[in-house]
This record gives sequence, structure tokens and C-alpha cells, in this order.
Amino acid sequence: MAIQQTSGLSLILRLKIDPSAGFSEVTSAIGEAGGDIIAVDVIHVGKDSVIRDVTVNVHNDAHRVQVVEALSRRRGIEVVNVSDRTFLVHLGGKIEVQGKVPVKNRDDLSRVYTPGVARVCQAIHEDPSKAFQLTIKRNTVAVVTDGTAVLGLGDIGPEAAMPVMEGKAMLFKQLADVDAFPICLNTKDTEEIIRIVKAIAPGFGGINLEDIASPRCFEIEQRLREELDIPVFHDDQHGTAVVLLAGLLNAIEIVGKKMEDLRVVVCGIGAAGIACTKMLQSAGVTNIVGVDRSGILEAGKNYDNRMWDWYAKNSNPEGRRGGLTEAIAGADVFIGVSGPGVLTVDHVKSMARDPIVFAMANPTPEINPEDAEPYVRILATGRSDYPNQINNVLCFPGIFRGALRARARDINEEMKLAAARAIADCVPRDQLNEQYIIPSVFNERVVKAVSQAVTEAAYATGVARREPAHVL
Repeated sequence: MAIQQTSGLSLILRLKIDPSAGFSEVTSAIGEAGGDIIAVDVIHVGKDSVIRDVTVNVHNDAHRVQVVEALSRRRGIEVVNVSDRTFLVHLGGKIEVQGKVPVKNRDDLSRVYTPGVARVCQAIHEDPSKAFQLTIKRNTVAVVTDGTAVLGLGDIGPEAAMPVMEGKAMLFKQLADVDAFPICLNTKDTEEIIRIVKAIAPGFGGINLEDIASPRCFEIEQRLREELDIPVFHDDQHGTAVVLLAGLLNAIEIVGKKMEDLRVVVCGIGAAGIACTKMLQSAGVTNIVGVDRSGILEAGKNYDNRMWDWYAKNSNPEGRRGGLTEAIAGADVFIGVSGPGVLTVDHVKSMARDPIVFAMANPTPEINPEDAEPYVRILATGRSDYPNQINNVLCFPGIFRGALRARARDINEEMKLAAARAIADCVPRDQLNEQYIIPSVFNERVVKAVSQAVTEAAYATGVARREPAHVL
């Protein structure tokens, strides 16, 4: 049975092994099934058997079954338990709330709670802005979803979306020391989502919208930005756009082209595709053609999606018609936020000299990187196992860190552009090359650079409320 390799799974197999079998039987069974043993731990040694935990990397669920069956067929080996290490990480959730001040006696209690807390409450009542100084509001972000567009899984509901939101909260804290909490809403009603977020906003310094399906996500974000006095940021749109622009800034430096001269094709006109287009236009790109399943978006056509109407009126200046084949001929840049297999080698061959391809569909890009590599100058994907990963983790921690530091009312276009330039600049000029146009998500310079750039842009554009002298 052929095994299709994906990003892989890591299993812990608890095995009861009789002396007659020996560990060589275990290694043979796993090896013949194509598994990769990476660790072995002895759990218990008895007269009649040894219990070991064997950590094995496999390709996918089908491969997991194949490895377990291979072990089960061996005489003297009993598979006691199979644990998926990814599931083990999620047991009980991945985040928790911890107090910053220990409560050890009555005096401590009186200061953090009653009666002393009443004085703090009264101070905030008299001056609501003090909530930023005296509560978690100053450093806390709500990660809000309705579970309708989770990863590549689609509408799986708020409960199933929780692991993603928890993971995002972890990254906020670890990378930028921002406290974040998942808010998963059991409603798909646009007005109800807006009402709920507005109602909980007093406890947060910012709102990160996540995995909300298009086109509702546009109205939800726009309304909340207009009706709240704290920054609202839909990461699926703008996080992708910011990191994309960072990569493209470095890519065109390598190929010697200018933003205003580029002809760009955006494939997949959903939340990310529209945001990427707007970001590129803000950066100076004027010739963008949008393509979706129905073909090139053309001015004069009536679309059910009002954002497509906007897109058609503000793109495709040459008036191209047809599908991706017609759109991509002579293009300098392809940006894919669609699905696997959309882009072909023939498409790439029809592009302009030194083609730049951002095939960001996840987990399977629009074109197999190995197929595209001989024909492109620069290739980026959304995957971590290829060079030039376009990953929102490069963006959102630093953007919110900077916005919270400035106590910004909004995250505007200038702040996003500043973030993109800061990310691009984290690649040293003497190291910039076709395989390295975007920094690693583990590059510690990124969050600091992005947060500083965003803070400065917040002050420059008048959306900051904190006195500059108080900003650390």
C-alpha cells in the first residue's frame, strides 16, 4: 500500500514485549512498515515482559494504522496504547490563567479583592481610560471566531475552532508577551456577532477576528472598526496581506523590478485575496487582475458578492477576459490564495521574465513546488517544509504589541505597511536571495521590529492615545 506523505504525525506506542520477541522484532516491524523511530523509553521491567514507549514518526493516519497493524502481527508484541503527540499537547487545553500577585493572607486579599478593590473600581468609574492602566485591558486581546472558516476545514463550528484559537493565544504570549483569550461564538449572524463583540470589548485592548467566512467577515470587521475605540484586526485578511507584501518587497529587489511596474495576478478572491490586493495597491501596484472559479473579475458584471463588485471596478485595468490562462500571460507575479492544482507549469511558462510565484494554499499549494522550481525565479508557499514560508505568525504578535503599546484606536493601512516593511528588513541585505526573502517565524528580531514600526506609525497617523514619554 503506497503512503502519501504529508506533514506527518508523531505517535507514542506503548508496547508490552515478551522476552521471546526482543526489541529487534519491534524495530523490524516498524521499519518494514516505513515508520521512523525517534525515541525509546522503558516504562516497566518485569520477569515476563518489558513495557516500552516507542515514539514513531508516520506520514498520516493511514500510515499510523499500517504501523500498528505490523506490530500487532508480531508474536510476543502487544500494542497496549497508541497516543498521538499532537493530541497529548491539547489535553485540557493549551492555555491557562495565572495570577500575577500571590494571595497569602487577609491583607493580600483585601488589596486584590474586597474591600481595597472598591477604590480602584471607583477610580475607573470616574475616569474610564484608567482601565488601560489598572486592568488587564492594557495588554489583552480577544481572539474571536464563529468557526465558519477554520484552516482548510471550513465551517466546523465554534467548539472545533477552539484549538486553533488557543494556539493563537499561545503565540501571542510567547512571541509578544500579549495576553490573549479565545472567544468562540455559537452564532453565524452578522449583527449578533457585532453586538457580542461590542459588549465584551470593555475587557480587552484589541480584537483579533479569526476564521470567519467571507463575505460576512468584511462587514463584521468594518462595523467593529467604526463602532469600537480599540483596534480590530481580521488576521485572515490583513495578516496574510502584510506578510505577502514583506516577501514581495524583497523579491522585487532581487529581480530588479518596481512595484509600480508589476503586473500581478491574484487567484482566489476571498478575504485574503481582497486584502492582499488592497495592500498591494497601497504599496504602489496598479495592474492587478483577480481570478476566481468564475474567471477574471470584470467591471460591468453584476456579482452576488458586493466585494467582488468593488474588486471588479478597482482591478484589471487592461480589461482582460477569460480565466487564469488569459490572466497570467505576461504577469510578473502570481499570488495564490485558492486551492491545490490551480496553477500549472504551462501557466508559469507564460509569465514574464523572472516570474515570482506565491502559492499560498495550505496544506497543498496551487502548484507542486518541485514542478514550479525549474521555471520560477522566486517561489514562496504557506508551508514550513519549503523555503520562503508566508506565515501570519510573522505579523499579528508584533502588530498588536505595537498597537497596544501606543494604545491605538485602530490598526490602519499605514501601520500595516510599516509592519510589512519591518518584516522585510529583518532579512539582512547581504543574506537576501531567492531562497530567503522572508525571515523565520522564530527570528526574535521580527516582533520587536514590527511592534516598533507599528507604534511609530500609530503616532504618525494620529491614532495613538498614550503619551509618547510613557511608551517603553
